[in-house]
Amino acid sequence: MGEILFLAHRVPFPPDRGDKIRAHHLLRRLASIAPVHVGCFAESDADRVGKANLEAIAASHCIVNRSKPLVLAGVEALAARKPVSLTAFHSHALEKWVRSVIAERYIDTIVIFSGQMGQYIPDGFAGRVVIDLCDVDSAKFESYAASGTRVWVNLREGRLLARYEEELARRADATILISEAEAALFRSRLRSPATVNVQVIGNGIDAAYFDPQRAETHGEIAARPGPHFTFTGQMDYPPNEAAALWAIKEFLPEIRKSFPEAELHIVGRGPTRTLLSMKPTKGLSIWGEVPDVRPFISVTNCVIVPLMIARGVQNKVLEAMAMARPVLLTPQAATGIDATDGEHWLVCKPSPTAMAGRIKTLLNAPDHAFEMGSAARQFVLDHHDWDATLAPLERLIGMSESEARDAA
Repeated sequence: MGEILFLAHRVPFPPDRGDKIRAHHLLRRLASIAPVHVGCFAESDADRVGKANLEAIAASHCIVNRSKPLVLAGVEALAARKPVSLTAFHSHALEKWVRSVIAERYIDTIVIFSGQMGQYIPDGFAGRVVIDLCDVDSAKFESYAASGTRVWVNLREGRLLARYEEELARRADATILISEAEAALFRSRLRSPATVNVQVIGNGIDAAYFDPQRAETHGEIAARPGPHFTFTGQMDYPPNEAAALWAIKEFLPEIRKSFPEAELHIVGRGPTRTLLSMKPTKGLSIWGEVPDVRPFISVTNCVIVPLMIARGVQNKVLEAMAMARPVLLTPQAATGIDATDGEHWLVCKPSPTAMAGRIKTLLNAPDHAFEMGSAARQFVLDHHDWDATLAPLERLIGMSESEARDAA
């Protein structure tokens, strides 16, 4: 086969957040198949440091600094009657680079990671197009509106994105979603779903890295009596911020009724002003960005994931399960992972009383907690290994069975 053009909305290095982790592993798999040319955006110094890693794996690359203010993207979106998600990631420099790569190299496949990058597919491109939407972004914005957040803005974004997602899916040879639930939701929103090739490729996990035997324990936390509960993630992402605030205001006071020395640890970059204002809360620690999340997971009695709005598969859940820790999560956070309540994790409606009750039962049965953590890790090893998860990719980009066997 020919060469591949891979377009992602963020530099896939370092793989330190959910979308970048998936893009990172997709890129590595594609690079094992054929020369890959990578176009992407950088938003931070950490992204720009990833340039060296990108140079080592890509046949060529273009990294564009994304510095367009959201207000300007919004004005452009209104004028062009487009979703803000598109205008925020529009770059003339990247458009020019894409055209030159297609003109100068034998690109027979374009792989798009995240829908907003679909705007860079040239109208006249005759090769194969595979789009990894991951999840249904338009539905996410509709959920924001339903929760009362910037209702007009989010309804408009959801409506225009839904139309754009359908156009992309019709243009693509294959459209990938991250779970069967997301795929079913996406099909249900299409006017003619039978004409669109929707496929599922789930998320994997680097279980060798997230191995409890290889992880250090956070000494400062371990020295305190606890029990300890941890919530991880990008904390300026609205669903994560909302979940963290709920855990602080609702869950923590309730669990401390039964365990007065219980502590909640919020771990992840970008804690908002609202979150930081909660610091005086008894039993609360907000750590912000940390170099390694594993010591925090390792020391915790239970990882909690109280998401009210969630799309796709939560990497934070897979990481905790791989670390053999019990996980308490809402049904929304459990979507896309076919584990069993009571065996691999605890699924509970977002009620402080109900969650505290299930936690209390678990903490009073340490053998059961250990067994649940062990079962969770085995589940991840059996069902969420990256090599097995990405195996369908070769077929979707048009490789023959013999070519796929050679690539493997």
